Amino acid sequence: MYFDSTILLLLPGLILGLWAQSRVKSAYAQYSKVFTQRGLPASAAVEELLHLQGVSDIVIQPVAGELTDHFDPKTDTLRLSEGVYGSSSVAAVGIAAHEAGHALQKKDNYPFLALRTFLVPAVNIGSNLAWPIFFLGILFSFEPLMTAGIVCFGLAVLFSLITLPVEFDASRRAMAMLAGSGYLTQEEEKGVKTVLTAAAMTYVASFISALMQLLRLVLISNRRRR
Repeated sequence: MYFDSTILLLLPGLILGLWAQSRVKSAYAQYSKVFTQRGLPASAAVEELLHLQGVSDIVIQPVAGELTDHFDPKTDTLRLSEGVYGSSSVAAVGIAAHEAGHALQKKDNYPFLALRTFLVPAVNIGSNLAWPIFFLGILFSFEPLMTAGIVCFGLAVLFSLITLPVEFDASRRAMAMLAGSGYLTQEEEKGVKTVLTAAAMTYVASFISALMQLLRLVLISNRRRR
């Protein structure tokens, strides 16, 4: 990490990130102890919800870890974390429904999901190379390398920006599925919304952090050019 006064730009993202993570953990802890009246485990509930939407080719699997839930659009696999897969809690059903929202995005050819999936390989490479390339540019006072590093990191910022509509839309679809099926009571729906809103804020924090980091790289580069 490069240390100078521009590092202060990272503080807003860091503070927001810590706050968002705290909200997620608090909401998850609260609603993982509140169980739905239907009593179905999240894995069975999400399979039923997808079936009602005409989606029956999604593989649902457990995955190790906490809050490691995700949908893989390349293999049409919905993976639910250990605390979600077999739980009938409001939090578990909400999280599973959110991931099912991504499956519906894939079915509907949601453009932002397709774009995010397309960018994954480039972003993985670019984010790993951004700082080494940038610092080589500083070390050798070679402006094209600094610019290349900024462009590489810019891909990560773009990815983070595209992630926002993808995640918010998945939560919207999750709430619509749950409300439309009558699966949850009104109070249970409120709990799901609390959990998903808290989770969404982590993506906002991630974007702001990445944006501030990009601004920092630009400022350092401009200073070196003078």
